[in-house]
Amino acid sequence: MALKIHHRGQNREIFRTVDHAGFDRSWPVFMQHNPTGHLYYGELDTVADYVLLATDGDEPVAKAYSAPFAFGGPGREALPEAGWDEVIRWQHADRLAGRERTAATALEIVVRKERQGSGLASVLVNALRDNAFRLGHDVLYAPVRPSQKADEPETPMSEYAFRVRDDGLPYDAWLRVHVRAGGRIVKVCPVSMTIPGTLAQWREWTGLPFDTDGPVNVEGALSPVLVSVAQDSAVYVEPNVWVEHRRP
Repeated sequence: MALKIHHRGQNREIFRTVDHAGFDRSWPVFMQHNPTGHLYYGELDTVADYVLLATDGDEPVAKAYSAPFAFGGPGREALPEAGWDEVIRWQHADRLAGRERTAATALEIVVRKERQGSGLASVLVNALRDNAFRLGHDVLYAPVRPSQKADEPETPMSEYAFRVRDDGLPYDAWLRVHVRAGGRIVKVCPVSMTIPGTLAQWREWTGLPFDTDGPVNVEGALSPVLVSVAQDSAVYVEPNVWVEHRRP
């Protein structure tokens, strides 16, 4: 494997040649409709140094996204319960206000579907850590989405996140990658992502009928989607897990 990590701020041209649509198959369709995400992904030029691309020879195989944000001041003494959504709102507000960004947050790692399970996720976690430290941050936070949690959507994340194997490492494979890379599980963020939609939208995203009130389990979701037929709406609220990576 001739793996190389490219920093978007240093080599924008290689990013322009990548078929980014080829990476999107890894996520459930409904995950691509989080309205908060547009505050980050619509402004990637402003966080160029925090976007990474891994290539194997000439083949793009994985991408990683992170962002700087201000942490530790008034109202930001603790990592937010709204996890992924809130830290994106914070970094967006910081950019508009011109605040000094004192920490970095990982936001997404995407590995091409055909290359998943080959160890690339671990490489990209370490690359995000190294890049944050290279850019002057002492800490990288990550609102981690434990992917195996989708196998048991009704289990509380507060129970699932702290489940360990006999060797003491997390039960969840994605959390395990972070801990092996030096990360420390800090806490659950119970309302990390909120994805609302009409029933017609949810039918389109999932292929399910969405014709009954109450919770509906959707493939790929970490918790049930809550449905109101009378209100013609459904809302998915996803819990994540805050992991801290500190400079050694």
